[in-house]
Amino acid sequence: MGLLSLGTPLHWEEASKYADHVRKNGIEQFLNIYRKNKDRQNDAHLWGDEIEYIVVSFDDEHRKARISVRAYDMLARLTKKEQEADTPEKLAALQSLWRPEYGRFMLEATPGHPYGPELSDLLTIQPNMERRRHLAQQQCGPHEVPLTITCFPRLGTPDAVDGPNETTGLASKSLFLPDEVINLHARFPTLTANIRKRRGTKVAINMPIFHDVNTPRPFIDPTIPRDHLHFPEYAKSDLRNARPDHIYMDAMGFGMGCCCLQITFQGANVDEARRLYDQLAPVSSIMLALTASTPIFRGYLADVDCRWKVISQAVDDRTDEERGLKPLQHNKFVINKSRYDSIDSYLGSSDHLLRPEYNDIDLVYDPKICAKLVSEGKLYSKADYLLD
Repeated sequence: MGLLSLGTPLHWEEASKYADHVRKNGIEQFLNIYRKNKDRQNDAHLWGDEIEYIVVSFDDEHRKARISVRAYDMLARLTKKEQEADTPEKLAALQSLWRPEYGRFMLEATPGHPYGPELSDLLTIQPNMERRRHLAQQQCGPHEVPLTITCFPRLGTPDAVDGPNETTGLASKSLFLPDEVINLHARFPTLTANIRKRRGTKVAINMPIFHDVNTPRPFIDPTIPRDHLHFPEYAKSDLRNARPDHIYMDAMGFGMGCCCLQITFQGANVDEARRLYDQLAPVSSIMLALTASTPIFRGYLADVDCRWKVISQAVDDRTDEERGLKPLQHNKFVINKSRYDSIDSYLGSSDHLLRPEYNDIDLVYDPKICAKLVSEGKLYSKADYLLD
């Protein structure tokens, strides 16, 4: 999770009034940052990792495992040293930094400072990871463990939370997830509600069920509360969105409640950063397959084993018009996929030995914003990265 400041986020009804203002000023801010940094050279090869944990509470007597929503309180203690570091030297001496994540049951930890290009840096990675896990475990209760798993397999099932399990929350309005699993910072429940409001309906996540000899065909999920009365305005859409032979999920928390290991690299300059991005693009899908670790959703065995499509669908805020389900009337574009999905293009140009046929996807973009970006600086023009 990135910068998380104190403040009062706007709800969608109010925020939508300022969308063009934010978009215009965001482009100006980007251009200012780009002009300032585009000619930087020889930045150090720094890199680092982020590890996300799911805190699980084990009930040995009843042989149950639940997610613990105490992680939010644990975070306050884990960040105490950082908050008390009143000099750059004290801050640099920290071996780990801790950040909030979407779920109240999640923790995120990074090294206290970036790794460098030396071989000796590689020897510090595992000890630092072990140190972070030890610090997290110190804040856990006697029956709690910070697990580095991608997804809690029973998330969204009855009694999956060590705490409130009632699905009556107004942020996600989910059939399965209580709002109590969402981080208490105002950003997270507001974002959850705003995605639902902008979309005009709840998010609809469908992952294919794994069929074994005991799985009926078609599989119709018997756990969907078809007489759920808390949010009758979504009753019809829930039944329509839940596909046969699929595991149905209806809340942002199913995607943003997934964890991962992330790596961040710094290039020597902008051009190297672009080339690094392009080289990592085809590798990422291979790494996703090699590290597949998400075969269970909402207690069901899925016919997939990666989290990516769940995350993509969990934050898909496109309206019916933007998804091509209705003619464009209130929106400008039909958008091919969710904002959190696979990349659409490489970032290099023909100068960097990028074959133009590799970028064969017709991108959705605002022509006015594109023209401004091209005219305002030494940015690649549309012809550099799109086919005619």
